[in-house]
Amino acid sequence: MKPGIHPDYQQVAFHDTAADSYFVVGSTIKTDRTIELEGVTYPYVPIDVSSESHPFYTGKQKAVASDGRVAQFNRRFKNLSTK
Repeated sequence: MKPGIHPDYQQVAFHDTAADSYFVVGSTIKTDRTIELEGVTYPYVPIDVSSESHPFYTGKQKAVASDGRVAQFNRRFKNLSTK
């Protein structure tokens, strides 16, 4: 790797404000804010949605089963008669 062209990779604390949960992952994001978690100081980034609060991951979102195009066509025009 060429020296001086890659961003700094570090452990960053992300705060899901919707679920009020924290998680620490490696990232190259830049921030001036810091937070202390479990005695360690990390760069801090608040986020609105993560897997802790998104309805798809929490099971609160309902998956709607949709029929194919042919089934939709047949259901829509089943009462039409050809004379």
